[in-house]
Amino acid sequence: MALVSLQSVSLSFGGAPLFENLNLQIEKNQSICLLGRNGAGKTSLMRTIAGEVKPDSGSVQVSQGVRVSYFAQKIPDNLSGSVFSLIAAGLGRSGELLVRYHELEKTCSPDNHESVAQIERLRHQIEEADAWNCLDEIGRVTSRLDIESDWLYENLSGGQKRRVLLAAALVSKPDVLLLDEPTNHLDIETVAWLEDFLQRIGITILFVTHDRMLLRRLSNRIIELDRGRLYDWSCGYDIFLQRKEELLAAEAKDWERFDKKLAQEEVWIRRGIKARRTRNEGRVRALKKMREERRQRRQHVGRVNMQLAMSQDSGRDVLEARNISFAWPDRQILRDFSLKVTRGDKIGVIGPNGCGKTTLIKLLLGQLAPHSGEVVYGTNLEVLYYDQMREQLDESRTVWENVAPAGDTVEIDGRSVHIIGYLQNFLFTPDRAKTKVSVLSGGERNRVMLAKLFAQPANLLVLDEPTNDLDVETLELLEEMLVDFPGTVLLICHDRTFLNNVVSSTIVFAENGEVREIVGGYDDWLADRALREEEARKKAAAARPAPRSEEPAKRQTKLSFKEKQDLQQLPGLIEQKELEISQIEQKLSDPEFYKTGGAAADLAARLNQLEEELLIDMQRWEDLQTRHDQQ
Repeated sequence: MALVSLQSVSLSFGGAPLFENLNLQIEKNQSICLLGRNGAGKTSLMRTIAGEVKPDSGSVQVSQGVRVSYFAQKIPDNLSGSVFSLIAAGLGRSGELLVRYHELEKTCSPDNHESVAQIERLRHQIEEADAWNCLDEIGRVTSRLDIESDWLYENLSGGQKRRVLLAAALVSKPDVLLLDEPTNHLDIETVAWLEDFLQRIGITILFVTHDRMLLRRLSNRIIELDRGRLYDWSCGYDIFLQRKEELLAAEAKDWERFDKKLAQEEVWIRRGIKARRTRNEGRVRALKKMREERRQRRQHVGRVNMQLAMSQDSGRDVLEARNISFAWPDRQILRDFSLKVTRGDKIGVIGPNGCGKTTLIKLLLGQLAPHSGEVVYGTNLEVLYYDQMREQLDESRTVWENVAPAGDTVEIDGRSVHIIGYLQNFLFTPDRAKTKVSVLSGGERNRVMLAKLFAQPANLLVLDEPTNDLDVETLELLEEMLVDFPGTVLLICHDRTFLNNVVSSTIVFAENGEVREIVGGYDDWLADRALREEEARKKAAAARPAPRSEEPAKRQTKLSFKEKQDLQQLPGLIEQKELEISQIEQKLSDPEFYKTGGAAADLAARLNQLEEELLIDMQRWEDLQTRHDQQ
């Protein structure tokens, strides 16, 4: 039986329907990714499933006893109180007891016998409700998300508020977890932790994300909201991309045949009228039906057509930071940091939230002065700065007015382009172009920012978190544009795939306060970190005192009878597991497997198990073989 079932669900907000007659079954142990363009209705569908929005028609049925938790994309404006109370609010009776205990414990004095008695009663009630484990879970999640229980929610930044809401969704341990862009505004380490957590949590997940690495690693089923219809692809992301391309090609051919037939029928009816012949009324009715079908056809949303107005080339040397240092009153950001940027460099910046990434950018741009050292600039620099908080948008004005405040045209590569045509390249219809920014979705706001910035000539792009809220298609196009951009790019980003595909080097803010530059993107940073950790372990091992004699070490290398048997049997076991892994991977990559109702989730789980076992077996064989060779 399905945990959640949608039957013929339709929803609109006064205009064209967002979606019509949707049917969806969410089963146990599924990890489902919901895809769709910005504005397609993904968030509305998630809110409908969560019970926050009532559909115009149809029903959403949640099986008895099934708990659904929803992590929203938009930060609520009406929340207040301590972080602990907000996180515990979703735990029902257990949460209420823990909140009372937490608040009383902070104010209780040992001399106040009444308060001490209250605490003792609460402890007894918490034990009866078996709620201490909930307290441990709150502590674990808040620690990993780098938030403090005693913080006041209303005093937090937008990113910190999202962490609190994410913690609230995670600690409730729901049967179905709904996540709408959970990685937005999380630093790269936390995104990796979240990915690992969601892979191990063992519950059904329905999520919306633009993070392609998370999408690939977490999802075992893809559903897509496209032009009001829900398509269930029942496969992973890479197979979905292939099938989607095939579907669009087939759809285009069908529409071409339909439009050709419609044109023929239009010619027939006009000629029939001219010749005053008796017409086939059935054929006339069929033509009217075809006209209506063509009128109601919802065309596939086109691709964003980003074009950057490139200015004249900058000098070969763009900027150079020479031994710069900077500190805020509470912490050191940089110490004797040096960096040389030349024309054409694509440099990423990664690190934990609050470490100083944006501060570094402002130092490099001259918006902040270093406490020591200097930043030297090259010639002919024209800078475009895409800020994280979108402060460059006036929410009281329309999309049109934000992009072209002085009139109805923009200059692109020396030619005048009407604002309506220009905004259509960023998927804004004429009506949407006249909409105030305050009512736009996060993805639409990002597209406005991109449209505004790209209308200005530049040879140095500085982008602070440009990927938040963008749909995958727009993200990939932005990626292509930056790769082809002949100028220089400085990029703060937590999207691991985006970094891998765009940057040539990366500035890393490490946890120990060290800032360094490495060649390559995210994967290269992981490899560099692993190498450094291995070198640190070797140094620590070398620093330990040597054993008093060689004799004990020699005796330890001798294999027992059981270990000798394992050494003989392990190669065969390893070969068997490698063969089974290959067979499973072949099945999961075969589209026909999904059409026959194959248990993809079970196979994926078996694949993960085999890969873990194989790693353990290979390590044990290597250790045994080494000891055998030393005998």
